[in-house]
Amino acid sequence: LLLLCHAEEAAVVVCGLKNTDVFVGESATFTCELSHPGVRNVQWWLDGTPLHNNLVTEISEQDGRIHTLTLNDVACHDSGTVTFRAGPLISSAKLLVKGIFPV
Repeated sequence: LLLLCHAEEAAVVVCGLKNTDVFVGESATFTCELSHPGVRNVQWWLDGTPLHNNLVTEISEQDGRIHTLTLNDVACHDSGTVTFRAGPLISSAKLLVKGIFPV
């Protein structure tokens, strides 16, 4: 029991994801800040599909605490729920991609 008292406190989400609206062809950026680095098993999802770093999906990390996802050149079908998961921590937000309609 004494060992538990001295265990490093678990990381928490300091600043979670925020709902984002963008137009077709734009970029959408989501940022999640954790209280301290070292959280394992960091993963981003879009509507339950795991995302991986590539030309369209940019995943970065700063100081091990600030995790950023940028979706480039979004299309209407990219609308959905973006989820950030780091170990037991989860933060989600909605992505709404709006079409550009001729007037």
